[in-house]
Amino acid sequence: MHGYTDAKDDYLKRLRRIEGQVRGIARMVDEDVYCIDVLTQIAAVTKALQAVSIGLVEDHLGHCVVDAARQSPEEGAAKVREAADAIARLVRS
Repeated sequence: MHGYTDAKDDYLKRLRRIEGQVRGIARMVDEDVYCIDVLTQIAAVTKALQAVSIGLVEDHLGHCVVDAARQSPEEGAAKVREAADAIARLVRS
């Protein structure tokens, strides 16, 4: 079971909303909407994706990392490293 399983419906709802926003941005570009208005919507989608990412990181730390640490120090350390790598990718993006 993944750490986000309990909130899966919430994540899917958020992602579907984001998907709709992205389709709206594509429509805006197709309709030659003013650049700043398009950029404003892109910023909103970016912020929404960041919120989903933060939630997933919290769920991963609270479930997967904690469970691994309970199994053994080595498994815990491996999950912490995995989480740190994922966070580094998010920060770079």
